[in-house]
Amino acid sequence: MPGPTLQNKTFDEIKIGDTACIKKTLTREDLEEFAALTGDLNPSHINEKYAASHNSGALTAQSIWSGLLTTTILGTELPGPGTVYVSQKLDFLKTIKSGDTITLTIKAKDKNPDTKVVDFDCLCQNQNDEIVMTGTASVIAPSEKVTIPRTETPEIIVKTYNKYENFIEKCGELESPVTAVAHPCDESSLRAAVMAFEEDLIVPVLVGPEERIKNLADEYELDISGFKLVNTPHSHASAAEAVRLVRSGECEVLMKGSLHTDELMSSAVKHDTGLRTERRVSHAYIMDVPTYHKTLIVSDAAINIYPVLDEKVDICQNAIDLAHILGVETPKVAILSAIETVTSKIQSTVEAAALCKMSDRGQITGALLDGPLAFDNAISRQAAEVKGIKSEVAGDADIMIVPDLEAGNMLAKQLTFLGRAEAAGIVLGARVPIVLTSRADSVRTKLASCAVATLMAHSYRNANI
Repeated sequence: MPGPTLQNKTFDEIKIGDTACIKKTLTREDLEEFAALTGDLNPSHINEKYAASHNSGALTAQSIWSGLLTTTILGTELPGPGTVYVSQKLDFLKTIKSGDTITLTIKAKDKNPDTKVVDFDCLCQNQNDEIVMTGTASVIAPSEKVTIPRTETPEIIVKTYNKYENFIEKCGELESPVTAVAHPCDESSLRAAVMAFEEDLIVPVLVGPEERIKNLADEYELDISGFKLVNTPHSHASAAEAVRLVRSGECEVLMKGSLHTDELMSSAVKHDTGLRTERRVSHAYIMDVPTYHKTLIVSDAAINIYPVLDEKVDICQNAIDLAHILGVETPKVAILSAIETVTSKIQSTVEAAALCKMSDRGQITGALLDGPLAFDNAISRQAAEVKGIKSEVAGDADIMIVPDLEAGNMLAKQLTFLGRAEAAGIVLGARVPIVLTSRADSVRTKLASCAVATLMAHSYRNANI
Protein backbone atom coordinates (compact mmCIF):
# COMPACT_ATOMS: atom_id res chain seq x y z
CA MET A 1 0.00 0.00 0.00
CA PRO A 2 1.37 3.51 -0.78
CA GLY A 3 2.22 5.63 2.21
CA PRO A 4 0.27 8.64 3.46
CA THR A 5 2.77 11.04 1.86
CA LEU A 6 4.43 11.60 -1.49
CA GLN A 7 8.21 12.12 -1.37
CA ASN A 8 10.28 12.78 -4.43
CA LYS A 9 13.83 12.02 -5.43
CA THR A 10 15.80 15.00 -6.64
CA PHE A 11 18.07 14.89 -9.66
CA ASP A 12 21.11 14.62 -7.39
CA GLU A 13 19.57 11.73 -5.42
CA ILE A 14 18.68 9.63 -8.48
CA LYS A 15 21.26 6.98 -9.35
CA ILE A 16 21.57 5.07 -12.61
CA GLY A 17 19.75 1.77 -12.07
CA ASP A 18 17.15 3.13 -9.64
CA THR A 19 13.80 1.45 -10.24
CA ALA A 20 10.15 1.79 -9.30
CA CYS A 21 7.13 -0.28 -10.23
CA ILE A 22 3.36 -0.14 -10.17
CA LYS A 23 0.80 -2.95 -10.47
CA LYS A 24 -2.81 -2.59 -11.59
CA THR A 25 -5.62 -4.88 -12.74
CA LEU A 26 -7.58 -3.54 -15.70
CA THR A 27 -11.34 -3.40 -14.99
CA ARG A 28 -14.38 -2.53 -17.05
CA GLU A 29 -14.73 0.60 -14.89
CA ASP A 30 -11.23 1.70 -15.97
CA LEU A 31 -12.24 1.38 -19.61
CA GLU A 32 -15.49 3.28 -19.10
CA GLU A 33 -13.75 6.08 -17.21
CA PHE A 34 -11.10 6.38 -19.92
CA ALA A 35 -13.78 6.52 -22.61
CA ALA A 36 -15.70 9.18 -20.69
CA LEU A 37 -12.60 11.34 -20.23
CA THR A 38 -11.22 11.03 -23.76
CA GLY A 39 -14.30 10.45 -25.91
CA ASP A 40 -12.75 7.25 -27.30
CA LEU A 41 -15.87 5.15 -27.93
CA ASN A 42 -14.20 2.35 -29.86
CA PRO A 43 -16.52 -0.62 -29.19
CA SER A 44 -13.49 -2.86 -28.61
CA HIS A 45 -13.07 -1.09 -25.29
CA ILE A 46 -16.62 -0.62 -23.99
CA ASN A 47 -19.07 -2.84 -25.89
CA GLU A 48 -19.00 -6.39 -24.51
CA LYS A 49 -21.12 -7.85 -27.31
CA TYR A 50 -18.83 -6.40 -29.98
CA ALA A 51 -15.74 -7.45 -28.05
CA ALA A 52 -17.01 -11.00 -27.69
CA SER A 53 -16.90 -11.49 -31.47
CA HIS A 54 -13.93 -9.28 -32.35
CA ASN A 55 -11.49 -9.25 -29.42
CA SER A 56 -11.08 -12.91 -28.47
CA GLY A 57 -14.04 -12.60 -26.13
CA ALA A 58 -12.88 -9.74 -23.91
CA LEU A 59 -12.84 -5.97 -23.73
CA THR A 60 -9.39 -4.54 -24.47
CA ALA A 61 -7.54 -1.50 -23.19
CA GLN A 62 -6.69 1.49 -25.29
CA SER A 63 -2.98 1.05 -26.06
CA ILE A 64 -2.06 4.31 -24.37
CA TRP A 65 -3.60 3.07 -21.11
CA SER A 66 -0.32 1.34 -20.18
CA GLY A 67 1.51 4.51 -21.20
CA LEU A 68 -0.55 6.47 -18.72
CA LEU A 69 0.70 4.17 -15.97
CA THR A 70 4.15 5.48 -16.89
CA THR A 71 3.11 9.06 -16.16
CA THR A 72 1.57 7.89 -12.89
CA ILE A 73 4.76 6.28 -11.57
CA LEU A 74 7.01 9.10 -12.80
CA GLY A 75 4.82 11.75 -11.18
CA THR A 76 4.26 10.02 -7.85
CA GLU A 77 7.17 7.62 -7.19
CA LEU A 78 10.31 8.22 -9.24
CA PRO A 79 11.25 11.02 -9.47
CA GLY A 80 7.87 12.03 -7.93
CA PRO A 81 6.36 15.47 -7.19
CA GLY A 82 7.90 18.28 -9.21
CA THR A 83 8.70 16.09 -12.23
CA VAL A 84 8.23 17.65 -15.68
CA TYR A 85 7.55 15.22 -18.53
CA VAL A 86 9.70 15.88 -21.62
CA SER A 87 9.10 13.00 -24.04
CA GLN A 88 8.34 9.32 -24.37
CA LYS A 89 8.66 6.58 -26.96
CA LEU A 90 6.57 3.49 -26.39
CA ASP A 91 6.07 0.28 -28.38
CA PHE A 92 2.85 -1.65 -27.71
CA LEU A 93 3.54 -5.34 -28.26
CA LYS A 94 0.52 -7.18 -26.92
CA THR A 95 -3.14 -6.42 -26.27
CA ILE A 96 -4.20 -5.83 -22.67
CA LYS A 97 -7.56 -7.40 -21.85
CA SER A 98 -10.07 -6.66 -19.13
CA GLY A 99 -8.99 -8.65 -16.06
CA ASP A 100 -5.28 -8.60 -16.91
CA THR A 101 -2.95 -7.57 -14.10
CA ILE A 102 -0.22 -5.29 -15.40
CA THR A 103 3.14 -4.57 -13.74
CA LEU A 104 5.03 -1.52 -15.03
CA THR A 105 8.70 -1.08 -14.09
CA ILE A 106 10.81 1.97 -14.84
CA LYS A 107 14.59 2.09 -14.53
CA ALA A 108 16.87 5.14 -14.63
CA LYS A 109 19.39 4.69 -17.45
CA ASP A 110 20.92 8.13 -18.09
CA LYS A 111 21.29 11.58 -16.45
CA ASN A 112 22.20 14.93 -18.01
CA PRO A 113 23.59 17.34 -15.38
CA ASP A 114 23.22 20.36 -17.68
CA THR A 115 19.49 19.91 -18.38
CA LYS A 116 18.55 17.86 -15.28
CA VAL A 117 16.90 15.38 -17.65
CA VAL A 118 16.73 11.76 -16.58
CA ASP A 119 15.98 9.00 -19.10
CA PHE A 120 14.06 5.90 -17.98
CA ASP A 121 13.55 2.51 -19.56
CA CYS A 122 9.94 1.32 -19.32
CA LEU A 123 8.83 -2.30 -19.21
CA CYS A 124 5.22 -3.43 -18.90
CA GLN A 125 4.30 -7.10 -18.32
CA ASN A 126 1.04 -8.96 -17.73
CA GLN A 127 0.27 -11.61 -15.14
CA ASN A 128 1.84 -14.26 -17.38
CA ASP A 129 5.13 -12.32 -17.54
CA GLU A 130 4.44 -11.52 -21.19
CA ILE A 131 5.81 -8.16 -22.33
CA VAL A 132 2.96 -5.90 -23.44
CA MET A 133 4.82 -2.59 -23.74
CA THR A 134 8.40 -1.32 -23.80
CA GLY A 135 9.87 2.12 -24.31
CA THR A 136 11.66 5.09 -22.86
CA ALA A 137 10.59 8.25 -21.06
CA SER A 138 12.51 11.45 -20.41
CA VAL A 139 11.72 13.87 -17.60
CA ILE A 140 13.20 16.92 -15.93
CA ALA A 141 13.80 15.73 -12.39
CA PRO A 142 13.04 18.09 -9.49
CA SER A 143 15.90 19.91 -7.82
CA GLU A 144 14.01 20.68 -4.60
CA LYS A 145 13.20 17.98 -2.05
CA VAL A 146 9.46 17.70 -1.47
CA THR A 147 7.33 15.72 0.98
CA ILE A 148 3.59 16.35 0.77
CA PRO A 149 0.43 14.59 1.98
CA ARG A 150 -0.91 12.04 -0.50
CA THR A 151 -4.17 13.40 -1.88
CA GLU A 152 -7.10 11.00 -1.92
CA THR A 153 -7.83 9.78 -5.44
CA PRO A 154 -10.87 11.61 -6.88
CA GLU A 155 -13.90 9.42 -7.46
CA ILE A 156 -15.20 9.28 -11.01
CA ILE A 157 -18.80 8.24 -11.57
CA VAL A 158 -19.45 7.22 -15.15
CA LYS A 159 -23.07 7.13 -16.29
CA THR A 160 -23.20 3.79 -18.03
CA TYR A 161 -26.66 2.78 -19.17
CA ASN A 162 -26.69 -0.81 -20.38
CA LYS A 163 -29.61 -2.49 -18.63
CA TYR A 164 -32.41 -1.70 -21.11
CA GLU A 165 -30.73 -3.03 -24.24
CA ASN A 166 -31.46 -6.63 -23.31
CA PHE A 167 -35.20 -5.92 -23.11
CA ILE A 168 -35.22 -4.16 -26.47
CA GLU A 169 -33.19 -6.94 -28.11
CA LYS A 170 -35.59 -9.62 -26.85
CA CYS A 171 -38.47 -7.83 -28.55
CA GLY A 172 -36.77 -8.29 -31.92
CA GLU A 173 -37.83 -11.93 -31.82
CA LEU A 174 -41.46 -11.18 -30.93
CA GLU A 175 -44.55 -10.01 -32.77
CA SER A 176 -45.10 -6.31 -32.11
CA PRO A 177 -48.35 -5.80 -30.17
CA VAL A 178 -51.05 -3.50 -31.52
CA THR A 179 -51.05 -0.60 -29.07
CA ALA A 180 -53.77 1.95 -28.38
CA VAL A 181 -52.02 5.28 -27.87
CA ALA A 182 -54.41 7.51 -25.96
CA HIS A 183 -54.42 11.16 -27.06
CA PRO A 184 -50.93 11.62 -28.56
CA CYS A 185 -51.47 15.33 -29.02
CA ASP A 186 -48.04 16.76 -28.31
CA GLU A 187 -44.68 16.23 -29.97
CA SER A 188 -43.26 14.10 -27.15
CA SER A 189 -46.03 11.50 -27.03
CA LEU A 190 -46.48 11.28 -30.80
CA ARG A 191 -42.75 10.99 -31.38
CA ALA A 192 -42.55 8.24 -28.75
CA ALA A 193 -45.15 6.21 -30.64
CA VAL A 194 -43.35 6.72 -33.94
CA MET A 195 -39.96 5.80 -32.51
CA ALA A 196 -41.34 2.67 -30.85
CA PHE A 197 -42.85 1.65 -34.19
CA GLU A 198 -39.58 2.28 -36.01
CA GLU A 199 -37.82 0.03 -33.50
CA ASP A 200 -40.39 -2.74 -34.15
CA LEU A 201 -41.63 -2.58 -30.56
CA ILE A 202 -45.30 -1.70 -31.11
CA VAL A 203 -47.88 -1.15 -33.85
CA PRO A 204 -49.58 2.12 -32.80
CA VAL A 205 -53.27 2.92 -33.11
CA LEU A 206 -53.54 6.67 -32.53
CA VAL A 207 -56.66 7.61 -30.56
CA GLY A 208 -57.48 11.32 -30.45
CA PRO A 209 -58.58 14.34 -32.51
CA GLU A 210 -57.58 13.19 -36.00
CA GLU A 211 -56.86 16.57 -37.61
CA ARG A 212 -54.88 17.74 -34.60
CA ILE A 213 -52.70 14.62 -34.69
CA LYS A 214 -52.13 14.91 -38.45
CA ASN A 215 -51.17 18.57 -38.15
CA LEU A 216 -48.78 17.74 -35.34
CA ALA A 217 -47.16 15.02 -37.43
CA ASP A 218 -46.74 17.44 -40.36
CA GLU A 219 -45.30 20.13 -38.11
CA TYR A 220 -42.63 17.84 -36.68
CA GLU A 221 -42.12 15.74 -39.82
CA LEU A 222 -43.28 12.50 -38.21
CA ASP A 223 -44.42 9.77 -40.58
CA ILE A 224 -47.75 8.35 -39.35
CA SER A 225 -49.02 7.40 -42.79
CA GLY A 226 -49.16 3.71 -41.90
CA PHE A 227 -50.92 4.16 -38.57
CA LYS A 228 -54.61 3.64 -37.90
CA LEU A 229 -56.26 6.78 -36.48
CA VAL A 230 -59.39 6.67 -34.33
CA ASN A 231 -61.02 10.09 -34.13
CA THR A 232 -62.19 11.40 -30.71
CA PRO A 233 -63.20 14.92 -29.68
CA HIS A 234 -61.16 15.35 -26.47
CA SER A 235 -58.85 13.65 -23.98
CA HIS A 236 -61.58 12.03 -21.83
CA ALA A 237 -63.08 10.47 -24.93
CA SER A 238 -59.60 9.39 -26.08
CA ALA A 239 -59.02 7.56 -22.79
CA ALA A 240 -62.40 5.83 -22.93
CA GLU A 241 -62.01 4.78 -26.57
CA ALA A 242 -58.43 3.54 -26.10
CA VAL A 243 -59.56 1.41 -23.15
CA ARG A 244 -62.48 0.09 -25.22
CA LEU A 245 -60.14 -0.94 -28.03
CA VAL A 246 -58.06 -2.91 -25.56
CA ARG A 247 -61.02 -4.43 -23.76
CA SER A 248 -62.50 -5.60 -27.07
CA GLY A 249 -59.25 -7.31 -28.02
CA GLU A 250 -58.46 -5.01 -30.93
CA CYS A 251 -55.31 -3.85 -29.11
CA GLU A 252 -52.98 -5.65 -26.69
CA VAL A 253 -51.28 -2.67 -25.01
CA LEU A 254 -52.51 0.69 -23.73
CA MET A 255 -50.11 3.64 -23.95
CA LYS A 256 -50.49 7.08 -22.41
CA GLY A 257 -50.27 10.06 -24.73
CA SER A 258 -50.40 13.72 -23.69
CA LEU A 259 -53.41 13.41 -21.38
CA HIS A 260 -53.09 13.33 -17.58
CA THR A 261 -52.36 9.98 -15.97
CA ASP A 262 -55.50 10.13 -13.83
CA GLU A 263 -57.64 10.64 -16.97
CA LEU A 264 -56.29 7.47 -18.50
CA MET A 265 -56.32 5.41 -15.32
CA SER A 266 -59.86 6.44 -14.31
CA SER A 267 -61.09 4.83 -17.54
CA ALA A 268 -58.77 1.86 -17.17
CA VAL A 269 -59.92 0.92 -13.65
CA LYS A 270 -63.68 1.27 -14.10
CA HIS A 271 -65.41 -1.85 -12.81
CA ASP A 272 -67.80 -2.29 -15.72
CA THR A 273 -65.86 -1.04 -18.76
CA GLY A 274 -62.25 -0.96 -17.60
CA LEU A 275 -59.33 -3.36 -17.55
CA ARG A 276 -59.44 -4.64 -13.98
CA THR A 277 -58.53 -8.16 -12.96
CA GLU A 278 -58.73 -9.80 -9.54
CA ARG A 279 -55.38 -8.14 -8.78
CA ARG A 280 -54.86 -4.66 -7.42
CA VAL A 281 -53.53 -2.40 -10.18
CA SER A 282 -50.09 -1.03 -9.37
CA HIS A 283 -47.27 0.89 -10.99
CA ALA A 284 -43.63 -0.06 -11.36
CA TYR A 285 -40.54 1.86 -12.39
CA ILE A 286 -37.98 -0.31 -14.13
CA MET A 287 -34.85 1.66 -13.35
CA ASP A 288 -31.42 1.73 -14.91
CA VAL A 289 -29.30 3.20 -12.10
CA PRO A 290 -25.70 3.73 -13.31
CA THR A 291 -24.27 3.10 -9.85
CA TYR A 292 -26.26 -0.09 -9.20
CA HIS A 293 -25.24 -3.47 -10.59
CA LYS A 294 -28.63 -4.63 -11.92
CA THR A 295 -32.02 -3.46 -13.11
CA LEU A 296 -34.06 -2.19 -10.17
CA ILE A 297 -37.86 -2.30 -9.97
CA VAL A 298 -39.47 0.26 -7.64
CA SER A 299 -43.16 -0.13 -6.75
CA ASP A 300 -45.58 1.55 -6.18
CA ALA A 301 -44.69 5.15 -6.91
CA ALA A 302 -47.61 6.38 -9.02
CA ILE A 303 -51.00 4.77 -8.34
CA ASN A 304 -51.64 3.45 -4.80
CA ILE A 305 -51.27 6.33 -2.38
CA TYR A 306 -51.42 4.63 1.03
CA PRO A 307 -51.73 0.90 0.31
CA VAL A 308 -52.79 -1.39 3.16
CA LEU A 309 -51.33 -4.86 3.73
CA ASP A 310 -53.67 -6.75 1.39
CA GLU A 311 -52.97 -4.24 -1.39
CA LYS A 312 -49.22 -4.55 -0.80
CA VAL A 313 -49.54 -8.29 -1.39
CA ASP A 314 -50.74 -7.57 -4.93
CA ILE A 315 -48.13 -4.84 -5.41
CA CYS A 316 -45.44 -7.37 -4.47
CA GLN A 317 -46.83 -10.13 -6.67
CA ASN A 318 -47.28 -7.80 -9.63
CA ALA A 319 -43.64 -6.70 -9.38
CA ILE A 320 -42.44 -10.29 -8.96
CA ASP A 321 -44.36 -11.43 -12.02
CA LEU A 322 -42.84 -8.56 -13.99
CA ALA A 323 -39.35 -9.56 -12.88
CA HIS A 324 -40.01 -13.10 -14.11
CA ILE A 325 -41.05 -11.75 -17.51
CA LEU A 326 -37.84 -9.70 -17.63
CA GLY A 327 -35.79 -12.83 -17.04
CA VAL A 328 -35.12 -12.79 -13.28
CA GLU A 329 -35.84 -16.34 -12.15
CA THR A 330 -36.00 -15.70 -8.40
CA PRO A 331 -36.14 -11.97 -7.76
CA LYS A 332 -34.95 -10.60 -4.45
CA VAL A 333 -37.54 -8.27 -2.93
CA ALA A 334 -36.62 -5.65 -0.35
CA ILE A 335 -39.60 -4.35 1.66
CA LEU A 336 -38.51 -0.83 2.55
CA SER A 337 -39.05 1.19 5.68
CA ALA A 338 -37.10 3.78 7.64
CA ILE A 339 -35.43 1.13 9.80
CA GLU A 340 -34.62 -2.55 9.61
CA THR A 341 -36.27 -3.69 12.83
CA VAL A 342 -39.95 -4.30 13.50
CA THR A 343 -41.73 -1.81 15.74
CA SER A 344 -45.39 -1.02 16.29
CA LYS A 345 -44.49 2.68 16.14
CA ILE A 346 -43.83 2.42 12.38
CA GLN A 347 -46.63 0.55 10.64
CA SER A 348 -44.59 -0.15 7.51
CA THR A 349 -42.16 -2.28 9.52
CA VAL A 350 -45.02 -4.44 10.78
CA GLU A 351 -46.42 -4.82 7.26
CA ALA A 352 -42.95 -5.66 5.91
CA ALA A 353 -42.61 -8.46 8.44
CA ALA A 354 -46.10 -9.71 7.59
CA LEU A 355 -45.33 -9.74 3.87
CA CYS A 356 -42.22 -11.82 4.49
CA LYS A 357 -44.20 -14.33 6.56
CA MET A 358 -46.92 -14.42 3.88
CA SER A 359 -44.19 -15.31 1.39
CA ASP A 360 -43.06 -18.13 3.69
CA ARG A 361 -46.63 -19.47 3.72
CA GLY A 362 -47.09 -19.28 -0.07
CA GLN A 363 -49.37 -16.25 -0.16
CA ILE A 364 -46.72 -14.45 -2.21
CA THR A 365 -44.81 -16.68 -4.61
CA GLY A 366 -41.83 -16.76 -6.92
CA ALA A 367 -39.41 -14.56 -5.01
CA LEU A 368 -37.20 -14.16 -1.97
CA LEU A 369 -38.51 -11.44 0.36
CA ASP A 370 -36.83 -9.64 3.24
CA GLY A 371 -37.92 -6.69 5.31
CA PRO A 372 -38.14 -4.32 6.85
CA LEU A 373 -34.95 -3.02 5.27
CA ALA A 374 -33.80 0.58 5.22
CA PHE A 375 -32.81 1.81 1.79
CA ASP A 376 -29.06 1.69 2.51
CA ASN A 377 -29.30 -1.92 3.65
CA ALA A 378 -31.31 -2.88 0.59
CA ILE A 379 -28.72 -1.63 -1.91
CA SER A 380 -25.47 -1.98 0.04
CA ARG A 381 -24.25 -5.28 1.42
CA GLN A 382 -21.59 -3.41 3.34
CA ALA A 383 -24.19 -1.23 5.07
CA ALA A 384 -26.16 -4.35 5.99
CA GLU A 385 -23.08 -6.11 7.38
CA VAL A 386 -22.18 -3.08 9.51
CA LYS A 387 -25.62 -3.36 11.13
CA GLY A 388 -25.33 -7.12 11.54
CA ILE A 389 -28.03 -7.93 9.00
CA LYS A 390 -27.69 -11.39 7.50
CA SER A 391 -29.77 -11.44 4.35
CA GLU A 392 -29.63 -12.79 0.80
CA VAL A 393 -31.60 -9.74 -0.32
CA ALA A 394 -29.58 -6.96 1.33
CA GLY A 395 -27.22 -5.34 -1.15
CA ASP A 396 -28.62 -7.35 -4.07
CA ALA A 397 -32.30 -6.39 -4.36
CA ASP A 398 -34.08 -6.71 -7.70
CA ILE A 399 -37.31 -5.16 -6.41
CA MET A 400 -37.99 -2.48 -3.82
CA ILE A 401 -41.48 -2.26 -2.35
CA VAL A 402 -41.97 1.18 -0.82
CA PRO A 403 -44.28 1.98 2.12
CA ASP A 404 -46.48 4.41 0.17
CA LEU A 405 -46.68 6.50 -2.97
CA GLU A 406 -44.95 9.52 -1.40
CA ALA A 407 -41.89 7.47 -0.44
CA GLY A 408 -41.81 5.71 -3.80
CA ASN A 409 -42.22 8.87 -5.82
CA MET A 410 -39.46 10.64 -3.93
CA LEU A 411 -37.16 7.62 -4.16
CA ALA A 412 -37.63 7.24 -7.91
CA LYS A 413 -37.13 10.94 -8.57
CA GLN A 414 -34.06 11.12 -6.34
CA LEU A 415 -32.52 8.21 -8.21
CA THR A 416 -33.41 9.93 -11.49
CA PHE A 417 -32.29 13.48 -10.76
CA LEU A 418 -29.46 12.90 -8.26
CA GLY A 419 -28.39 9.38 -9.21
CA ARG A 420 -28.79 10.04 -12.95
CA ALA A 421 -31.00 6.96 -13.31
CA GLU A 422 -33.51 6.33 -16.08
CA ALA A 423 -36.97 5.07 -15.15
CA ALA A 424 -39.25 3.21 -17.53
CA GLY A 425 -42.85 3.21 -16.29
CA ILE A 426 -45.45 0.45 -16.57
CA VAL A 427 -48.81 -0.31 -14.95
CA LEU A 428 -49.27 -3.87 -13.68
CA GLY A 429 -52.24 -5.96 -12.60
CA ALA A 430 -54.54 -4.94 -15.45
CA ARG A 431 -55.71 -7.10 -18.35
CA VAL A 432 -52.96 -5.63 -20.52
CA PRO A 433 -49.73 -3.69 -19.97
CA ILE A 434 -50.24 0.06 -19.66
CA VAL A 435 -47.30 2.24 -20.71
CA LEU A 436 -46.89 5.50 -18.82
CA THR A 437 -44.31 7.80 -20.38
CA SER A 438 -43.46 11.38 -19.49
CA ARG A 439 -42.43 14.30 -21.64
CA ALA A 440 -39.23 14.45 -19.59
CA ASP A 441 -38.30 10.83 -20.37
CA SER A 442 -35.29 10.16 -22.58
CA VAL A 443 -35.60 8.27 -25.85
CA ARG A 444 -34.08 5.18 -24.18
CA THR A 445 -36.61 5.33 -21.37
CA LYS A 446 -39.57 5.59 -23.74
CA LEU A 447 -38.32 2.72 -25.84
CA ALA A 448 -37.62 0.67 -22.73
CA SER A 449 -41.17 1.26 -21.47
CA CYS A 450 -42.55 0.00 -24.78
CA ALA A 451 -40.15 -2.94 -24.79
CA VAL A 452 -41.26 -4.01 -21.31
CA ALA A 453 -44.90 -3.74 -22.41
CA THR A 454 -44.16 -5.88 -25.47
CA LEU A 455 -42.50 -8.57 -23.33
CA MET A 456 -45.51 -8.50 -21.00
CA ALA A 457 -47.99 -8.70 -23.89
CA HIS A 458 -46.14 -11.68 -25.29
CA SER A 459 -46.22 -13.38 -21.89
CA TYR A 460 -49.94 -12.66 -21.47
CA ARG A 461 -50.60 -13.94 -24.98
CA ASN A 462 -48.87 -17.22 -24.24
CA ALA A 463 -50.72 -17.57 -20.96
CA ASN A 464 -54.06 -16.75 -22.63
CA ILE A 465 -54.63 -13.90 -20.21
